[in-house]
Amino acid sequence: MTLEELPNKDWYSILGAEPSDSLIELKRKYQKLILLYHPDKQSADVPAGEVEARMQRFIEIDRAWKILGNEETKKEYDLQRREHELTQGWPVDAQVSLEDMAWNLNDHCYSLICRCGGKYTVSQKEAEEVSLRLPSMTKARHAVGQKNESQKVLIYS
Repeated sequence: MTLEELPNKDWYSILGAEPSDSLIELKRKYQKLILLYHPDKQSADVPAGEVEARMQRFIEIDRAWKILGNEETKKEYDLQRREHELTQGWPVDAQVSLEDMAWNLNDHCYSLICRCGGKYTVSQKEAEEVSLRLPSMTKARHAVGQKNESQKVLIYS
């Protein structure tokens, strides 16, 4: 089974799990659900429509385990999930003002985590210097490089 065939499923939620769960925890959740929905464990007085729904749920749980229970397919799925999150999260050219950034009291700077995992920072001194010269201007430094921006900081991937 290739992951391309199943692009829009949240296999973690099917197992009632989190991406940070260990393989042991994933297996425990899988085993609990598979016993609950196993066709042989269903009572005879369940309506036919519900039997079909439980069977589909059983198949879905089994597929989730086949993906998340294997380190290689889990890693591939996690990468695809992260890629999808990044493309859905922020537009590449989003504008962010200083008010949208978090103030770090210890470092005396504004910061914002970039969707690439980097971090934009604007020191208090930079914000004050630039705002004295040009009230609508400030600088932001990305953790992997520097960019001069207006008070509306452009986020680049």
